[in-house]
Amino acid sequence: MKRLIPLWITAVSGILLIVAYFIPAWESWGEKATIWFDVLAASAFVLGGGNLLKLHLRKVSNRQAGWAYSAVTVAAFVVTLTVGLAKIGVHPSDNNPDFAWSGSYNSSGTAFWWLYEYAFKPLTATMFSLLAFYVASAAFRAFRAKNIEATLLLGTAFIVLLGRTFAGVFLTQWLPESLSGLKLENLTVWIMQVPNTAGTRAIMIGVALGIASTSLKVLLGVDRSYLGSD
Repeated sequence: MKRLIPLWITAVSGILLIVAYFIPAWESWGEKATIWFDVLAASAFVLGGGNLLKLHLRKVSNRQAGWAYSAVTVAAFVVTLTVGLAKIGVHPSDNNPDFAWSGSYNSSGTAFWWLYEYAFKPLTATMFSLLAFYVASAAFRAFRAKNIEATLLLGTAFIVLLGRTFAGVFLTQWLPESLSGLKLENLTVWIMQVPNTAGTRAIMIGVALGIASTSLKVLLGVDRSYLGSD
């Protein structure tokens, strides 16, 4: 029953949402299923927070490798949760000025807003800045003209990167208007709008077909990986 009941819940809920999308008379059923999904998602957030504390506190207690990072994770989680739930620094709203907690927890000037603006955003910017160096390193290893495909990839990347800079515009500005399509800045726009768009659409179609097939496998009970390895 521990496996059969989740399978039936998944199948019935998924089929109900699909049918409600195509049959207007059943649209309200789909909305109710969505509300139940939101309730379950909220419960999952609580379980996820508890699991995060459990894993990282165990790591800190056992002094495992990287336990200091776990300590920072737990501290950040507890502080953020506390200032958000307690509405620390929240100003009363205009509609209810007599109630100190009537304002929004993430309004400007609150502790939660401060953490987001001056802690989370700088950390996110730092991570993406580091990611740029990893992308450059991976591109250096990948863009090696070992075969025809790699040569095309290298040439296209070179044109697009150079066409986005002032140097690319300067190198081909001498071309006449009759050959304006060969200017690097115009060639870059053409590559992004035509071949790149075609490739993106092909990838999205493949992704959509993969999602549809995986969803059918889950609804029909063929794929049961979400139930766990047991």
